[in-house]
Amino acid sequence: MSFPTGSGPQPADRRARAAVAALFLTNGALFANLVPRYPEIKAALELDNTVYGLAVAAFPAGAIVAGLGAGFLVRRFGSAQAAAAGTILTGLGVLAAGIAPSFGLLVVALLLGGAMDAVTDVAQNAHGLRVQRRYGRSIINGFHAVWSIGAVLGGSMGAAAIAVGLPLGVHLSISTAIFATVALVALRFRLPGKDGDDDDATSSTSDGRLRGAAISPRTVLVITALVLVAIGGTLAEDAGSSWATLYLSGSLGAPAALAATGFVALVGTQFVGRVLGDRLVDRFGQRTVARGGGVIIALGMGLALAYPSVPGTILGFAAVGLGSATLVPAAMHEADELPGLRAGTGLTVVSWLMRLGFLASPPLVGMVADAVGLRYGLLVVPVAGLLVVLLAGVLQNQRATPAS
Repeated sequence: MSFPTGSGPQPADRRARAAVAALFLTNGALFANLVPRYPEIKAALELDNTVYGLAVAAFPAGAIVAGLGAGFLVRRFGSAQAAAAGTILTGLGVLAAGIAPSFGLLVVALLLGGAMDAVTDVAQNAHGLRVQRRYGRSIINGFHAVWSIGAVLGGSMGAAAIAVGLPLGVHLSISTAIFATVALVALRFRLPGKDGDDDDATSSTSDGRLRGAAISPRTVLVITALVLVAIGGTLAEDAGSSWATLYLSGSLGAPAALAATGFVALVGTQFVGRVLGDRLVDRFGQRTVARGGGVIIALGMGLALAYPSVPGTILGFAAVGLGSATLVPAAMHEADELPGLRAGTGLTVVSWLMRLGFLASPPLVGMVADAVGLRYGLLVVPVAGLLVVLLAGVLQNQRATPAS
């Protein structure tokens, strides 16, 4: 991984960095407010594990339907504008899911939320990578760290709402209003100009790859491997968002408030890993950091499933968060630097295809859980860690060049 040298960030770049961080915060917090209340929704609609898994899969399904259109929306309206609009519509989808009176309406609401989340995801990362090129060094993991702060905040808000008995509709209306306002304020401090402008676009990389070169078979193979690395990270993350609370409360008998801490532990350690991620990548390289993360995921969750207990499982989900911290940012950054692709195309493709992991994981885990138990369904997590270890060689191991 390498970055061009430059004159360093200007005040407008620093304001844009804060704006992008705010967008990542809202994106992490909105959906996380819903996660601790999944058991309540599941019980209210009387869903078994398989049907629940299918319902939860509607969120990534919506993302897959809309994901390939994200690049067009970014080019048409601008990455910051698309991210802010997507944030507001994601919040409305989450709110609708929380108050849905039937399985069908729950699915429709999650489809809408997932579709808008895909647009927000691509757009905020595209704007973040614009800011990163202005800085001339890695800052993308920091943005994803702020996403984790948002997820911890949102999950904690959900747990607190449960503890005080706040109705779902009231709780999610408050969270949507708060974070939509944050996104609109952040929009005022975006980078000027259009995405792909010459002043912030990468013209070349240190290994001589140039944008606009012919797409080679190697490029296709590399982007396929990057997608699989990203899917490995998303499979691990999805275990926390979709199943941690249910596994701790149902299979292990933890009280509802304590069960919510499994997800909070995952996103909390993911935040720590992302705060440290840029420094670790600069020192050891993206490939080494990703492989280490895969090992942590496989061992941490593998041991938690082999020797099940409430404290051990919470620690296992914490290991998953730490190990997965840099995987999606690494795949996105590497894809955005691939030759022969229009600016933002590699990022869009990886973001879109990695959501296949989110789509496949909930129903797969749900079917296994109904057949032999949720503990066995969660074996997908250590398998995902091993997948990352095997494929991390596709990532670059060069150190970043700091801005002058």
